[in-house]
Parts: sequence; C-alpha cells; structure tokens
Amino acid sequence: MFDSLTDRLDDVFRKIRGHARLTEENVQAALREVRLALLEADVNFKVVKDFVERVRERAMGQDVLKSLTPGQQVVKIVHDEMIELLGGQAQELDLSATPAVIMVVGLQGSGKTTTCAKLALKLRREFKRRPYLVPADVYRPAAIDQLHKLATQLDIAAYPSTPDQNPVDICAAALEEARRTGHDVVLLDTAGRLHIDGTLMDELSAIKARTSPGEILFVADAMTGQDAVTVAAAFNERLDVTGVVLTKMDGDARGGAALSVRQVTGRAIKFVGTGEKVSDLEMFYPDRAASRILGMGDILTLIEKAQTDVDAEEAAAMERKLRKAQFTLEDFRTQMRRVKKLGSLEGLLKLIPGMSQIRKQLGEVQMPEKEMARVEAIINSMTKAERETPKLINTSRRERIARGSGVTVLEVSQLLKNFAQMQKMMQRMMGGKGMPSMPKMPPGMKMPGLPPGMGGMGGMPGMPPGLGGMDGMPAMPGAPAGGGSKAARAAAKKKKEQRKKRKKR
Repeated sequence: MFDSLTDRLDDVFRKIRGHARLTEENVQAALREVRLALLEADVNFKVVKDFVERVRERAMGQDVLKSLTPGQQVVKIVHDEMIELLGGQAQELDLSATPAVIMVVGLQGSGKTTTCAKLALKLRREFKRRPYLVPADVYRPAAIDQLHKLATQLDIAAYPSTPDQNPVDICAAALEEARRTGHDVVLLDTAGRLHIDGTLMDELSAIKARTSPGEILFVADAMTGQDAVTVAAAFNERLDVTGVVLTKMDGDARGGAALSVRQVTGRAIKFVGTGEKVSDLEMFYPDRAASRILGMGDILTLIEKAQTDVDAEEAAAMERKLRKAQFTLEDFRTQMRRVKKLGSLEGLLKLIPGMSQIRKQLGEVQMPEKEMARVEAIINSMTKAERETPKLINTSRRERIARGSGVTVLEVSQLLKNFAQMQKMMQRMMGGKGMPSMPKMPPGMKMPGLPPGMGGMGGMPGMPPGLGGMDGMPAMPGAPAGGGSKAARAAAKKKKEQRKKRKKR
C-alpha cells in the first residue's frame, strides 16, 4: 500500500544525505517534497500541514544543523514524527470483562463479517480465548450464512440467529448464551449501510446500550482513502468507538487513511487486514509501520511470522537432514510450502531492512511464485519413491510426470538436473564436516528467536536452498539455466548489448 510513498520519501532522503551540512534552504526544499509526497498519498491536508511544521521546527534546531550527520538526523526526526502520527504505541484490546464484548461496526462492504472471523481466530490462537461469534446483520442477504460458514471453517461457536429476528434482541440473547456456555469473548457482527443514516446509528446505539461492549471497533476499507476517515469520525461521534480496523491494506491504495485516521478521529488503529485469508489480520504497531513507510523494513513482524507459521520441530528436523546432506525433493517441496505460509516473496522482501533498493533494481522482474507453483506441480506428480530417489526417474517416468503436471518433458528434466547439481554442491560444501555456514545477513540484521534451520537465502526465513532466480543466488530447480523469469533474462540480455555498444564507442 505504501510503495509509492516509500519511493518518494526515499528519493527525498537520498538528497538530504548528500548534503555535507544542512541549511534552512535545503531543509525547506526537502520538506516541500515530503509535503507533496504525503498529499499525493491522500493524507488529510491539515494532518500534512501539522506534520511538516513539527518536523521543520525540530530539523532547524541547532543540534541537528551542527551534527556530523545532519541528513540522518532529519530522517530520524521524520521517523519519530511518523510514529506519533500513526498513534505512538500499539493499542491492545480491552478484554477485562467476562465475557468481553467486542462490537464491530462500519459501512456495508468494508469487511466487517470477515474481520469478525479473523479476530476470533486471532483471539483463540494468540490470546488463548474462547470466542463466540454473533451474526446480527439481518439486512444484507446471506450475511448470517457467511459468518456461520466462517465459524464452521474455523471451528468456532456462533449464535444461531435468523433474518427475522431483531438485531438488538439477537445481541442481548447471544450475550446470555455466551455466559451460559463459558465463552469469554463475544464478537458482535452488526449491520452496515451504503451510507450513514439515522436508522443505522439508532440501532447501533441500542445494541451498545443493551450489551455494554468494552470495545467498539470501526472497520474501514483502506481503499476508500479520506472517505474512510470521514466516516470513522461520524461513527466515533455517535458511538464513541475505541479503535479502528483497516482492511485491504494489501491493496494498491495510497495509504492516506492509515496516516490520517488517528489525527482526525483521535482513535488508534488496532488491527490491519493484510489479505483474504482468515489468518491475515495483524496488530498495528505504529513504529513498525513508520519503518516500512521509510523503507527501513520490519524485522520484528518477519520474526513473528516465522514463529507463528513455521513449526519449530519441522524446522529442526530439516536442519538435521541438511547437516547430513540428505535433502530430497520431498524436503524441497516442504520448504516451498513453508515459504508460501509466510506470504509472497515480494512481501517478505519489504520486511527486510535494505531490501527496498534491491526491489527497485529488479524493476519489472517478477518474484518466482509462479515458478514455485510449477515446480511443486512437477514434484506432486511423482511417487514417494521418486521424490526420495530421483535416480529412479527414467524416460517413461518423465513422460508420465510431465503429463500429470501439465508441463513438458524438458521442464521435468531441467528440474531433475538442477536439483542434482544442488545436491552435489551441498555435498561439496559439507566436505564431511557438518553444516556449511549460510550466507550472512548485513551487520545489524541478526534475527534472534527464529526456529532452527530457518536460514537459507541470506537469512530469509524458510527459503529453500537453491531457491533464487535473481542475480547472485542459485537458480531454483526447474528454472531455465540462468535463473529468473523471461523478463529477467530479457533485462540481462539488454544490459549485455548496452555494454557492447559502450565498448565500441
């Protein structure tokens, strides 16, 4: 979401760092660029004005101007002010009551029902709670069925409401049922409208009066930009909301809602939806968000992803196999699936400090998700014996595997060839002396707390050995010689031709 803003600010800070000393003129010029970048990102203009003024006052201080690294000081000031803009500190849920009642409100289509299910899963997994889902939207067709299906999918209890019931009565009865059955958190999925109206607000006020929720979370679609902030302010005025959940943060919106909502409404962002899966809900940490926006990565979120999505015992078992050089195609497939759990490779790169520049250099080169899916399809078409012992795969077996995976025999052969080369390389690196040292990350980028065996590709969690396709990394088994996508090979060819032309000149 913040990609365009990150790129703009990165250009501004590069210019600032280039100055040996700062003057009022070059600070003003830099802040003018920062102001334009924030306005283009759809941040509220009053918020932008106050933000830039605070940065200017601190940046023009004598301690900064006389500093040995004035450019870095200004970047730090912007980072600190960005954290304050986003809310300062992460805000936790109030779950002190028994049962704790969380009322979820917002306009129709903002993602309230899905957010309820995501939040219930998070409460059960991370807070060790017993959530109870309450479908109270009797107006939107199939809203009740949608929440019941999600509840069944997650194995979470839900109140059996029907469309002919009164929403206020549903919530009150569900609260009594939760007390009777021992559930300690009740999530009320309330109705929305296409726009704010008196009837909606009266109904929500009545539900609030009957259930006394400890949390009233306003769900906003981040793709709607400043409209989301305006609606949040209106809901807050009537209901006194306690926090905001921004959905669709994985989209291509400019991010202005996230940067404006705290200052305009006075209410903090508590959670953000980062995808369509029920597990794609994250607590919002202002300091981490500010670091991502300024291209500094977010290593803590990366560690949490690894600890949540990767089984430590599996990782330890994989490490033992690697130490003995017994890595098979079965293990390779397991590693690829582990990477998929962590999210897209492009998303992982954003979390690693310093990787934003590498992403820029790659340009239009695509991350190898499609390549991984094709390789997995080939491995899935093999028998268990073939995955354990690839030497069994003769010509007829290759033809069968190719038919089963929808690829050519040549692609199957390429996978086997690359995998054999990778195995030989691993055995040479072992030299009979145990596990080789993995490529080290840059200084200051250690990642404590990761499960054993989570090295690979310069420290990226769960990355299978040999999975690369980018310059300086071994090609993924199954990728054409030279690695990478067609776009990558075309780019390399173009660079080669340009070098030849320069030599002729």
